[in-house]
Amino acid sequence: MESFTIEPTHISENVVQESSRPNTANLVLNVPEPPSIREKLSLSIKEAILPRGNKSFSLLRWTISALRGLFPVLQWGRQYDFKSFRGDLMAGVTLASLGIPQSIGYANLAKLDPQYGLYTSVVPPLVYAVMGSSRELAIGPVAVVSLLLSSMVQKVVDPTVDPIAYTKLVFTVTLFAGIFQASFGLFRLGFLVDFLSHAAIVGFMAGAAIVIGTQQLKGLLGITHFTNNTDVVSVTKSVWLAVHQPWHPNNFLIGCSFLIFILIARFMARRNKKLFWLTAIAPLLSVILSTLLVFVTRADKHGVKIIQHVNGGLNPNSAKQIQLTGPYLGECAKIGLICAVIALTEAIAVGRSFASIKGYQLDGNKEMMAMGFMNIAGSISSCYVATGSFSRTAVNFSAGCKTTVSNIVMSITVIIALQLLTRFLYYTPVAILASIILSALPGLIDIKEVCNIWQVDKMDFLACSGAFLGVLFGSVEIGLLAAV
Repeated sequence: MESFTIEPTHISENVVQESSRPNTANLVLNVPEPPSIREKLSLSIKEAILPRGNKSFSLLRWTISALRGLFPVLQWGRQYDFKSFRGDLMAGVTLASLGIPQSIGYANLAKLDPQYGLYTSVVPPLVYAVMGSSRELAIGPVAVVSLLLSSMVQKVVDPTVDPIAYTKLVFTVTLFAGIFQASFGLFRLGFLVDFLSHAAIVGFMAGAAIVIGTQQLKGLLGITHFTNNTDVVSVTKSVWLAVHQPWHPNNFLIGCSFLIFILIARFMARRNKKLFWLTAIAPLLSVILSTLLVFVTRADKHGVKIIQHVNGGLNPNSAKQIQLTGPYLGECAKIGLICAVIALTEAIAVGRSFASIKGYQLDGNKEMMAMGFMNIAGSISSCYVATGSFSRTAVNFSAGCKTTVSNIVMSITVIIALQLLTRFLYYTPVAILASIILSALPGLIDIKEVCNIWQVDKMDFLACSGAFLGVLFGSVEIGLLAAV
């Protein structure tokens, strides 16, 4: 019986093994076709909106998941309390005291009227507050993107010849930048940002900082005629020619005095963490004091250049000024793509740095979608390209912000300033705007990181040097091309 019972068992196992071979062969030979591009895109969109692991489907659950994916405020907003609001309120007011003078200065760097910098500190922060996933990131205009816009758009339309057409192209570029950024997040194309490596960004930022600094000599010295080129050779030559002509030293005296004041305040804040508010209040205090000084002494009658009229009120609608037809459409799309990548790279790098300190993960795709939608909204409300600022984010973090509500507080404070305070900016000297921008530039030059790159990887150092020298002696586009 034992031999009889064992024999069929061996036979059955052999039969099973033999019968399974053709099925395995069929599976190997008849490989299923890979998913089409349409299926990949639909899966990317689903993963970007719906949380992973959600197998059951219903319209209500899908809607709730989609809204939570697009608006992180719906998740953390339920636990928001008065204690968090108190921290955000303090941070937002501190942020506005730094953001208002910086926004006016960066608008001047972008070759736009001062109010456009303030407009950019209103709508984009409000949109980011409900869509962004970083708690500390402070949104507004930044120096590098302002330089990008002015250096590239002015090659299409000269802002001194036709400022209205120049402003229209800036709004169009902002729309394209927002569309590209939102698309990167929606289709999970964040890898495109990785074409600009960390080493390349370090070199690009350092070169841009020196170019921005040399350009601010126009405002610091009160020079009227100045080159539109961004390379350091052209700018140095322009300064050299201007210095040998009649100029008014009062501009240089005012600008340098308050530049030293801002730098001393920043040094004191770094030595004592409890004095973090000095970094934020020093630029605003410089604007107030210098404006009063010029008004009382009537220094504008003696060669001191002032910014004069600043339009107040809420952001006007600029949808009709966006030009989606005409000969410059392709140029606007190209400039928009470059600005989108640079703005995303800076914002995500800053956001991840502070998120790692607080111990939470930053969702890169959600950040891209938030940046995209805020710039799309900004393009139709008289704003230019906005992104996360390192200096303002550091102030926001030091001031004790808890959530993105600090951006809302800052935006409301800027709205109040637009309604009530713009008329008092008439006598603000241009040299003060130059000193505020110059004071923010040392943070863009990271010599210690350059030394680390040299020690770790010589090829990365080569990319860093190529970006730096390309921006410094060529143009912004050449520097970016060398970096890529």
